[in-house]
Amino acid sequence: MEKEMNMTHKWYRSFMYIMIIMIVLSIAVPVIWVLVASVKEKGEFYGNPWSLPEGLYFQNFIDAFQDANMGQYMLNSVSVTVIALIILLVVAVPAAYALSRFDFKGRKLLNIFFMGGLFINVNYIVVPIFLMLVNGDRTLLHIFPDGFFIDNIFVLAIVYASTTIPFTIYLLTGYFQTIPAIYEEAAIIDGCSHLKTMMSVMIPMARPAINTVILFNFLSYWNDYIISLTLMPGEKKTLQVGLLNLMTAQKAAANYGRLYAGMVIVMVPALILYAIVQKKLIEGMSIGGTKE
Repeated sequence: MEKEMNMTHKWYRSFMYIMIIMIVLSIAVPVIWVLVASVKEKGEFYGNPWSLPEGLYFQNFIDAFQDANMGQYMLNSVSVTVIALIILLVVAVPAAYALSRFDFKGRKLLNIFFMGGLFINVNYIVVPIFLMLVNGDRTLLHIFPDGFFIDNIFVLAIVYASTTIPFTIYLLTGYFQTIPAIYEEAAIIDGCSHLKTMMSVMIPMARPAINTVILFNFLSYWNDYIISLTLMPGEKKTLQVGLLNLMTAQKAAANYGRLYAGMVIVMVPALILYAIVQKKLIEGMSIGGTKE
C-alpha cells in the first residue's frame, strides 16, 4: 500500500513538473522571440524567423522612439499610470482602513456597493463614460473651447483609479481585518490619533497587500487599450494605442524590427516592476499581521 502511494506521489510530481515547464515555456518563448526579433535588421526577417540575429541592430529602438513617437507615448503612459496609482492609494487606503476597523452607519451599505463594483467590467461602461465626458465638454464649451474632459491625461487617470477602487478596497479591507487590534490599542495609549495610527502603524503593516495592489493595478493601467483609445482620441496617445499605430505602419512598410522594438518598449517597464516587487509579493503571502 505504501509503495503504491509512493508511486502515485512520484507520478503526480512528475506531472506537475511537466505542466510547470510547459507553462514557463509558453510564456518565456514568445518573450525571448520578441527580444531577439527586436534587434534584427529588416532583411533578416525574410529568412528563417527562428534564426539568431547576425548582430545587435539597436537602430530599431532609436527609430521607434524618434520616428514612431514611442518616446512621447511612453511618457504619456508613465504619467497617467503614476497619477492613477497616487489617486487610487490616496482614496482606497483610508477607505479600506475605515471600513475594516470602524463601525458606523451606512458601513454595510458601502460594503455592498463596493462588492457590487467588483462585478462591473469597465469595458462595458466605457461608452457611457465617454458620453458623460462629452456632455461635460459641451457644458463647459464657453470656458474650454478646445474641450477639457476628452483627451486629458489627468481625467483618464481619474477614470482608471475610479474603476479599480472596488477591487482595491476589497483586497485591502480583507488584509486590514487580519491585523490584530492590539497594535492600534498600543498606538492610542501612546497618544496617536486615528490618522497617525493609520499612517505609522497600519499602512506599514499592510505594505505587502499595498504592493500587490500597486502591481495589479499598474498592469491594468499600463496594458489598457480600450479606455485609452476611447478617451484619448487626439495626439496624446498612450503606449498601447501608439503601439497599434506603429504595428499598422510597420506592417505596411514590412519593417518588423521596429515593430518588435515597440513591443519590447511596452513589455520592459512591467517586467522591471515585477522584478522589483515580486519578493515583497511572496513575503505578503507568507507573513500575517502578527510576527513571532
